[in-house]
Amino acid sequence: MTLLELFQLLKKHLKLVITLPVVCAIAMGIVSFAAMDNTYTATTSMYILAKTDDSGQMSYNDLSASQMLSNDIATLLDSDSVKSGAANELGLSDLDDYKVSVSSETTTRVITLSVTGTDAKETAEVAKAMASSVSTVAQNVGAAQSINVIDEAKTPEVPSGPKRMLYVAVAFLAGIFIAVAYVVLADMLNTRIRGAEEAEELLGIPVVGRIPAMKGGK
Repeated sequence: MTLLELFQLLKKHLKLVITLPVVCAIAMGIVSFAAMDNTYTATTSMYILAKTDDSGQMSYNDLSASQMLSNDIATLLDSDSVKSGAANELGLSDLDDYKVSVSSETTTRVITLSVTGTDAKETAEVAKAMASSVSTVAQNVGAAQSINVIDEAKTPEVPSGPKRMLYVAVAFLAGIFIAVAYVVLADMLNTRIRGAEEAEELLGIPVVGRIPAMKGGK
C-alpha cells in the first residue's frame, strides 16, 4: 500500500479516525481527574560532613571519595532503619504511602531528598523527619560525622502530579494509532473486488464493459 492509498483509505474512514482519538482522550481525561489523586513533592538538600582521621584531616577529601560517600548516604536514605526512624518520629507505622528519591552531584557532598505523597503538609514533614533520621543513622554506623540540612523541606503549594495533560495527549495519540491500524487491517482482510482496476489486476484481463447500477428503476 502506497502512502497515497493510505491517505485515501483514511479519508474514506475519516469519521472513525477523528472520533476514536477524541473518545480516548476524553475517557483518559475523566479517569485522570476523577480517579487519580493529586500528588505533592517536598524537597530538602543536605550537606554531608565527612569524618576526620587522627590527624584532623578529612577521610573523604577527593572527588571520587566524595561521590562514594554521597552514594553511601543515598543508600542509607532508602534503608529500613532511616524510614522506620522517620515513621516513629511522626507516629506512623511505615512510609509505604510515600515515594522517596535521592539525587547527588558528582563533585560535591550535597544530596537532595525528594518525598512524594498525596498530602502536601505530611509530605514535607516526612522529608524533614527522614533528613533527621539519616543523620542519626549515619553517625551510628560511622558513615559520616553529621548530615546538615541546607534547605529545609517546605510544604508544596502546587501538585507535582499526576501529569494529566500528558496522559490525555498519549491517549489521543494511541487512539489515532488504533484507528489507523484498524482501518488498514480491515482493508487488508476485505477480499471483495471494489473496482474495475482491481478486477483487471487480479484476473489479468481487460474490462470490456460495465453495467451501471440502477436506482429506483423497474
